[in-house]
Amino acid sequence: MVAKYENPTEYISHHLSFLTQPVGPGGFWTVNVDTVLTSAVIGVLTFGFLWLVTRKASAGVPSKTQAFVELAIDFVNDQVKSIYNGTSRMVAPIALTTFVLVLIMNAMDFLPIDVVATGLHAVGFEKFRFVPTADVNTTFALALSVFGLMIFYSIKVKGLGGWIHELFCSPFGSNPLLWLFNLLFNLVEYVSKPLSHSLRLFGNMYAGELIFLLLGMWAATGIVGTIFGATLDLGWSIFHILIVALQAYIFMMLTVVYIAMAHEHH
Repeated sequence: MVAKYENPTEYISHHLSFLTQPVGPGGFWTVNVDTVLTSAVIGVLTFGFLWLVTRKASAGVPSKTQAFVELAIDFVNDQVKSIYNGTSRMVAPIALTTFVLVLIMNAMDFLPIDVVATGLHAVGFEKFRFVPTADVNTTFALALSVFGLMIFYSIKVKGLGGWIHELFCSPFGSNPLLWLFNLLFNLVEYVSKPLSHSLRLFGNMYAGELIFLLLGMWAATGIVGTIFGATLDLGWSIFHILIVALQAYIFMMLTVVYIAMAHEHH
């Protein structure tokens, strides 16, 4: 598949280009249509599957599918209990939703990109990216959603006045001379959370996608290159399973940690 491109740079840039649609006055905003479509399909299929499993769940001997879902739920629930000491019943479902969604989004990186791209080209899609979490817009949207939940729970637990008081009086004290320093310190902390939360996931998935493309270029060097590239690709795929699952786990755990921190009083 690499041979039809003039050089490796063209091959990589083509596969890393989004299917975009300008919106707004003069096309000021641009929507990555492939990211939106893939995320929507993943969400419907994944949570539709979980919904069907829960509808058919029985109290007797569970099926293999039900047992797998129950193990995943118990695993997430145990992780939440080890960190979160609040009373909200929504934190565990939020963590489960986050973990499953990010995991399946990451797993799209295992699709054979040249094979799928050929099929999409046949129906008119010249550019299409399959890994939503390799799009920084997706990871920022997820991180900002968690950031919004953190602010929501902080205000819910402490009250609006208590939250504002904490912004100006923590951590250096309530002396009016320290209010500005406290506010700046807290703003840096607030801004750094969604930045690190989103960029960590994006960086790992983008790098993984790029490595798959680099390994795919071996196919253009002949039979030996194809065999060598396929071997390396298999090795990287096995290792990438760990990265895909680990990044979903880290994103979920940071979500729980940030919500738990919102319940703390200073």
